[in-house]
Amino acid sequence: MKERISDEEELLKRIEINPKKMLGKPVIKKTRIPVYLILELLAANMSFEDIKNEYPGLTDDDIRAALIYAKKFLEGEEILAMI
Repeated sequence: MKERISDEEELLKRIEINPKKMLGKPVIKKTRIPVYLILELLAANMSFEDIKNEYPGLTDDDIRAALIYAKKFLEGEEILAMI
């Protein structure tokens, strides 16, 4: 089993914002999977395993990164865009 990343800043490195990808929406790095989609799937009661089965390239850490990104966004903290 792959070791999980615990540091929020390290997890946030999995999120990228690039105007050439999904019109600049935050996505999981090296994918076109937007953070909002992961949140929608979790809100629809899908488990991490369900999401990873639907999107085989995703990892637990990618899903956790989406949650942390959303949390920081809602807290009003500055999030630096990474291209």
